[in-house]
Amino acid sequence: MDQHVKSNPQSCAVVAIGRNEGERLVACLDALQGQGARVVYVDSGSTDNSVEEARKRGVAVVALDMSIPFTAARARNAGWATLVEGDQTPPEYVQFIDGDCILQPDWLETASKFLAERPKVAIVSGRNRERFPERSVYNWLADIEWDTPVGEGTACGGNAMIRTTALLETDGFNPNLIAGEEPELCLRLRKKGWSIWRIDAEMTLHDAALERFGQWWQRAKRAGFAAAEATKMHGKGPERHGVKPMMRAVIWGGILPLCLILGAAFISPWILLLGLIYPLQIVRRHLKGDPWTQAFFVMLAKIPELQGVLRYIWHNLQRREASLIEHK
Repeated sequence: MDQHVKSNPQSCAVVAIGRNEGERLVACLDALQGQGARVVYVDSGSTDNSVEEARKRGVAVVALDMSIPFTAARARNAGWATLVEGDQTPPEYVQFIDGDCILQPDWLETASKFLAERPKVAIVSGRNRERFPERSVYNWLADIEWDTPVGEGTACGGNAMIRTTALLETDGFNPNLIAGEEPELCLRLRKKGWSIWRIDAEMTLHDAALERFGQWWQRAKRAGFAAAEATKMHGKGPERHGVKPMMRAVIWGGILPLCLILGAAFISPWILLLGLIYPLQIVRRHLKGDPWTQAFFVMLAKIPELQGVLRYIWHNLQRREASLIEHK
């Protein structure tokens, strides 16, 4: 192990990003106080008091130039660039956290030790839990979504600790992506020989604040957009990055319903009975372990995901810059 690598929170810095997170950001920053790590907050054009709250807590603030379209990827890049380009010694690891999340007290020490002992691991993440899963079915679904398998994987979410040398080697996140920037970075890192891990440790509490059906729909639409963009960028590679989720959205959300409608109109109304494949797919997912509600929403999500795919195609044909698909 490199003798210069430290396995303690002081070898880390934290980059928090946010836009109009309000009390969620206050809780995020308060949880970081006293953890022994330098904190940078990157604000993406908030109109609330986010910047003032960060400065009151002695946190360094980077306000993005809003004349340039902002993305979470761009905000994260601005945060870690501030840590690397300043006069202070750059941290060996950067913990990224969204402004609607609370970092667990022991995470920095646990994660930095894990990276210190494994020099070829670029990213480590832990368990991200919803703070209020009982408030809505959509929060509950998000909590299940965060519970990814432990061990070496292929991707991480927005909350993760990343080795600074890995960020420098890849120039960090792709600032042009409005979603899916974390899996895209992980793909480039793995191509360079790095590995991505999730460990069995509590990392963050997340407040999705998904209380309405429309918010859940928008979030699913963003996932479809991200899958289409990933397919365009890396879909021809050996991993077929983004292809499977995009094709699932296209087939289940578009091709099959269209075939059923056209078949019923021009051949026989009985063809609509083939639509039973949808409830059968829900049953199949349930038998494989998904709760009934989760299985239902996974299938329903194919419709907004298809909308996201079509939105990406339309933007691409028009050569327009994509705008954020926000659900809050």
